[in-house]
Amino acid sequence: MIYVGSHISSAKGFAAMGRQALALGANTFAFFTRNPRGGAAKALDPADVEAFLDIAREHGFGKLVAHAPYTMNACSSKPEVRAFSWRTFGEDLERMEHIPGNYYNFHPGSHVGQGTEVGIRFITQMLNTHLKPEQRTTVLLETMAGKGSEVGGRFEELKAILDGVEVKEHMGVCLDTCHVWDGGYDIVEHLEEVLEEFDRIIGLSWLKALHVNDSKNPLGAKKDRHACIGEGELGEAAFGRIVRHPVLKSLPMILETPNDEEGYRREIALLRKLYAQKRI
Repeated sequence: MIYVGSHISSAKGFAAMGRQALALGANTFAFFTRNPRGGAAKALDPADVEAFLDIAREHGFGKLVAHAPYTMNACSSKPEVRAFSWRTFGEDLERMEHIPGNYYNFHPGSHVGQGTEVGIRFITQMLNTHLKPEQRTTVLLETMAGKGSEVGGRFEELKAILDGVEVKEHMGVCLDTCHVWDGGYDIVEHLEEVLEEFDRIIGLSWLKALHVNDSKNPLGAKKDRHACIGEGELGEAAFGRIVRHPVLKSLPMILETPNDEEGYRREIALLRKLYAQKRI
């Protein structure tokens, strides 16, 4: 079995997200903890949360991969942006405890000319301010494409962040297939070597989830433009190797492709089909 799903709107609450996931043929999903462009989070309804937990238990859902808003930039050069980001991060971790045992994924941020080392220091400070030994949520650093002043485009940068975190047992990495390809890691022809490099630098035990996206760009373009599965530079065969890989096949796989609901339903079915095929 693989755990595969897509991003689902959180506007109608957790139970509605669970039902929508089932309608798409998914057994996991991602959702934004608030409007992806920022703003206040919607108040939680305990009855709605409990109804979702019942759905998840009944249908054997894998771990969810919540996503922080895009406006979060923990290492911004502007103090007010960092303050917003750190406050949002803390609030979201508190909310995630209502659905314990799941993942909270965020983009490390952009240092905006301050330098990578400064950016890493700010990100680590935010994590050390809010991570608690007793929490039940695992925080994931997302691999980035390396465009502009993004932090996290190289495995070494993610490793530096993790090295500075005090409560390491609640940390992990989410590998985005489009991002790593755009960042220069050839997961089409050299998937095994890329995973070996990840293991050597970070450690495969830190890898907790996948964002499964094709890319509109050539290898190393550093542009971050997602494409539908099999319609980009990675190609369908590469995703077959990814979803069947013994290291990756047990991780929750989240689609972030440019799709509507019917498109996600097709892609979820496609990933399950590729998983079921014999390794070539």
